[in-house]
Amino acid sequence: MPRKANPALMKPMTLSATLQAVAGAGPMPRGQVMKKVWEYIKKNKLQNPKNMRNIIADEKLLPLFGGKKEVTMFEMTKLISTHLS
Repeated sequence: MPRKANPALMKPMTLSATLQAVAGAGPMPRGQVMKKVWEYIKKNKLQNPKNMRNIIADEKLLPLFGGKKEVTMFEMTKLISTHLS
């Protein structure tokens, strides 16, 4: 039996201007936001080659990451959720 999608992940969220610079204009569901952020990270080769779980911030991601130059994937998810309402 297929799993039901979590309705909280499907609800369209409003994106901050900082997040829109990376993910595009909202509103969009949280899952779609994370997908767009990952597309941006992969396109710009921002994963740490020594530890692929770490994301290296460029000028667009730095404000999303609270000024940190490098964050883990899990930390990134938490930091990005502060830019959703």
